[in-house]
Parts: sequence; C-alpha cells; structure tokens
Amino acid sequence: MKKNKVLFVCIHNSARSQMAEAFLNHLAGDRFEARSAGLEPGVLNPLVVEVMQELGIDISTNQTKDVFEMFKRGEMYSYVITVCDGANAERCPIFPGIVSRLHWSFSDPAALTGSKEERLATTRVIRDEIRAAVEGFITEYA
Repeated sequence: MKKNKVLFVCIHNSARSQMAEAFLNHLAGDRFEARSAGLEPGVLNPLVVEVMQELGIDISTNQTKDVFEMFKRGEMYSYVITVCDGANAERCPIFPGIVSRLHWSFSDPAALTGSKEERLATTRVIRDEIRAAVEGFITEYA
C-alpha cells in the first residue's frame, strides 16, 4: 500500500509541526509518511521534547528543516498542513502536484511566558490539541 505523504509546516519547525509529524507517524505510520519543516528553521524546543517524551514519543534527535529547501528539491506531498497562524501560513510555498492544503492554527509554545511548570502545562495543552487534530485527520483521510 502506497502511503500518502504529509508535510506539516510552521514558522521555526521547532514545536507544533514537529509534534504533528511525530503523532501522525506514531498513530498511522502504516498509512501516512509525515515530515515537517519551517519557514525560518530554528532550534527544537526542549519543552516540546519533554512533553512528547511523557507520551513515549522521542523527538530529541529530530532536526529542524527548511520548507523552501524541500520545495526546491521538488518534493511532492498529498497534504500540506500549516500549523501556525494564518498570516505565516500564507508564506508557505505552493508545492507541485495534486496537493490538499489544510490549515490548523495552534498557539506557539515558543511564545509562552511564566515559570517552566506553567510553560510545560500550556505546552501539554497544545500537544493534546495537535494530537486531537491529527486523530481527526486520520479518521477523515485514511
């Protein structure tokens, strides 16, 4: 069975898109091949690594990737899903081929303030929202 390729995009590829990629590969890796990239690749968010590890998903060795480099290589995807705010989602390149573009808006863990425990708690909420969206995607598109 050929897997549908899915690309998750956010600003820095440091949190939201990394979580979405990990969840889709973890929950439906037999049906989808997920990747992620950023408009301005940054550094993997350690709080995101920690909250994903709580669920037994290790993303600690992931690297951030540049969506424009993937575009230049001519990579093809069945779905491109932006997981940042709408204004930044519009900056995502249009990939060639028959591509369904979806937009899911989630808060940015990098923008959180407060103590480490407060930021971890809110990052868990964002993680759970992303997981729910990925589960809905699997139900609708698998």
